[in-house]
Order: sequence, then C-alpha cells, then structure tokens
Amino acid sequence: MVLPDSSQAVEERPAQSGEELFQQLAEGVSQTLIRDNPSVMQEILSTAQNAARQAGAHILRARPELGQINYKGRVDLVTNVDRESEAIILEVIRSKYPDHAILAEESGSKPVSGDWRWVVDPIDGTTNFVHGYPFFCVSIAVQFRQQTIVAVVFDPVQDEMFSALLGQGAYLNGKVLKVSTTPVLSKALLATGFPYEMGDRWHRAMDYFKLFYYRTRGVRRDGAAALDLCYVAAGRFDGFWEYDLKAWDVAAGMLLVTEAGGKVSDFCGNPGDIDDGQLLASNGFIHFSMIEVLASLSGN
Repeated sequence: MVLPDSSQAVEERPAQSGEELFQQLAEGVSQTLIRDNPSVMQEILSTAQNAARQAGAHILRARPELGQINYKGRVDLVTNVDRESEAIILEVIRSKYPDHAILAEESGSKPVSGDWRWVVDPIDGTTNFVHGYPFFCVSIAVQFRQQTIVAVVFDPVQDEMFSALLGQGAYLNGKVLKVSTTPVLSKALLATGFPYEMGDRWHRAMDYFKLFYYRTRGVRRDGAAALDLCYVAAGRFDGFWEYDLKAWDVAAGMLLVTEAGGKVSDFCGNPGDIDDGQLLASNGFIHFSMIEVLASLSGN
C-alpha cells in the first residue's frame, strides 16, 4: 500500500466535551506520529501485512490436515492451526519489535512497558475454518498509547488484504476503500453475530436479528466479525452490530471502517472502544436509525 502524502495537514475539530477533548488529543498524538514518521509507520504496516500473509498461507496449507480441535466453550472452538498461526505472527512481530506488548487471542496478553501494543486474532472465524466454510481471516491491529493506528485484516481464501493507517485512509489490495452510500435502513444489507453461550443475551440477539430483518433488505450472519467490518468498510455491507466481542475481534476492523468514511459506536451512540464488548458500525447514513432499533429493546 502506498501512503498518501505525509505532509498533508490533519484537520482539527472542536471538542464537545472533556472526554472528546481527551480522545482528540490522543488521536492528535497518533496522527502526528504518522505524519512525522512515514517510513516508520510504513515499516510497522508492512510488518503487520507480512505477518498476516505468512499466517494466512500456513492456514490454507494446514486446512486439509487439520489436527486437534478443542473447545473454549460450548461451541467456541480452537484448533492447533489457531495456535500455529498465532506463533507465526508473534515471531514476526518480536523479530522486529521485541519491546512491544502483544494481546493475542490464544496466548493472552504479553505485557511489556511502553506505548505500543499489537492486538492479534490468528483466525477469526475458527468454526468456519473447521467446517471448510470460506469466511475466516487473520486480524492484526497496532496501538500507540491505546489508540489504534494500524489495521490489517487478511482473507487468505480470497487473497484480500485490508489495510489502514489512522488519518491515511483504508485500502483493499492497494485500492482505496469507501463505505456505501445507502441512505436509509430499508435499503440496507446488514451483518451481525451471535453470542456463543445460550441465555438472556443470546435471546436478545435473536430479538435484534428479527427487528433488523423486518426493517432491511436482509441480515447476514457469517461468523467472523473482523471480516464483517471489512465488508462494511468496502461497502459490501451497510451496517453491522454485535455484542460479546473481544478486543482482537474488532480492533483492526473498527479503524478500517472509520478510515473508509464510516462510523463506529456502542449501541447507544457513544464512541466505540475495542474493550466495550459491543459494537455498532455503519456507513454513517443509517447509524442513527440502527441506534433507534437497538434502543427499542430496553436494557442494552
């Protein structure tokens, strides 16, 4: 991916609250880092892309000889290939950035002092992978002072590399990504996911599904949140909602959506965070309408 001109000024917007001011200051630090150090940021992005490609190639090679399958929950699977993919990614990261912290799905958090953290999902969509359903990916995000500034999601089946740098746009195989321009919910195609464990939250997810299904052209449930978010960024989906999400599920995808011109938040419209556990993402045009639907069921 070729980055835009690093000398381009970053637009400043007035803060509306103390919380928003803090967020903008954090983003300002991160965007200044990118603007003033383009070669450094390009190297980090290239490292993430390299790690994702190596892991993706291994995943495809290993699929015909899939070995051990374990359960993290009733239907939450983990395989030897998840662990092998993660090991490949961590080796690439540590060879270039041994002092950076890493949060990875299968091995947990590797705390290291400093401003940098990588957030890794070695296979998002493991159940799909196990069953040969071709909708899974490798997701890698890089944070600076808790602000996501680099995002890479690689779909090895389609050979699609989604990439973004904070303030520099989102790309698919080097071509600029833009969200859709679908203006109203009734013309939208949405995506979602369901909690792994049965219970009140699972039933609520079914209720949300029905509400959106009645109000849109359709709702898809493909089982890989990171790739769903990429599809929002690419304009293939107009919106996405889900809860019981982990940081590694959404960290990269959230940046891709916003850099493609979309919007992310929690279900109430508050600024989205990778640790919220719930996420609403859209092209922006239908965002408030989606919030209204989510709010129609009390107790979010």
